[in-house]
Amino acid sequence: MLPFLFQTHDKGAENNLYPFVVLNVDGNLFIFANSRPILFDYEKNAVVRTYPEIPGGDPRCYPSTGSAVLLPLKNLEAARVEAEVLVCGGARRGAFQRVREGVFSEALDSCARIKITDPNATWVVETMPMGRVMNDMVMLPNGDVLIINGAQSGTAGWENAENPVLQPVIYKTNGSGGSRFVLQPASDIPRMYHSTAILVRDGRVIVGGSNPHEKYMFSNVTYPTELSLEAFSPYYLGSQFSRLRPIILEPSSHANLMYGEKFKMVIKVNGGLVPDLLSVTMLAPPFNTHSFSMNQRLLVLSMGEVEVKGNSSCEFEVTAPGSPVLAPPTFYMLFAVHQDIPSEGVWIKMQ
Repeated sequence: MLPFLFQTHDKGAENNLYPFVVLNVDGNLFIFANSRPILFDYEKNAVVRTYPEIPGGDPRCYPSTGSAVLLPLKNLEAARVEAEVLVCGGARRGAFQRVREGVFSEALDSCARIKITDPNATWVVETMPMGRVMNDMVMLPNGDVLIINGAQSGTAGWENAENPVLQPVIYKTNGSGGSRFVLQPASDIPRMYHSTAILVRDGRVIVGGSNPHEKYMFSNVTYPTELSLEAFSPYYLGSQFSRLRPIILEPSSHANLMYGEKFKMVIKVNGGLVPDLLSVTMLAPPFNTHSFSMNQRLLVLSMGEVEVKGNSSCEFEVTAPGSPVLAPPTFYMLFAVHQDIPSEGVWIKMQ
């Protein structure tokens, strides 16, 4: 491990602090530092695989801070579960040093995804509507990714960025390449260094913070220290989708589940129910620092046949993930998703 960290260190900038770390489905750790990823066996303290460098070779870790997520895990009962990582934003190599000269370089506008379980894994690159550094990435209950906060130029650190990005973007994970990005309504509050975002049970995202100064500064600066919180409501909470929005009747909140356990779910939909467009997801609520939400993990659960009870309700069997490698033991939010519109979540505990 130590040689890898030395190899990803840039003199005068580092660019490998706060690396992106994800638990892979084989029990090893996918670690992305600077511009390079590896697969690491933490029990043997050994690098077991080296992946290709991200295209372009620009850094994505602090202070050239981008962000990353593990995309939804599906087909959990398959012999081989696939895992894919998405990395977005960051700063161009040398951007940190240029800030010291008064030059704020444009942030990277690229996202790249890689199937880390593929023996011949390669990166697929897409272009965001705008560049972002210090962006937060939040998994939504339907498998989409919210990209929010950050700046369009400079890097992370004290007074190192300009031009805040006020408009969030939703990345449609299952959309077609080239058309996955959907612009969302803008905030009027800059959220730059030391900002944060986290999903809550009703499907909103709580956004807060921003302190690009060594100490709290509330006046006589371009970007004051920000102590407020905002609630961002993704498109799926719009009133036009209320008839599609499922309501979970069973299980009750705080249910305990064992690995591989089959349990009954009962939901209702006020409008017409389309069983073939129904899915169940569970999401580990993450903790966030420096634009990366650690522990963030969304799983799409296996479902049995849907039995419709009248026009608005149904019941079906769901299978919990089969191992703690797929779903580490902790609390999760369980959602029903109907025609891409999620229910409110209920808490469950994998044990």
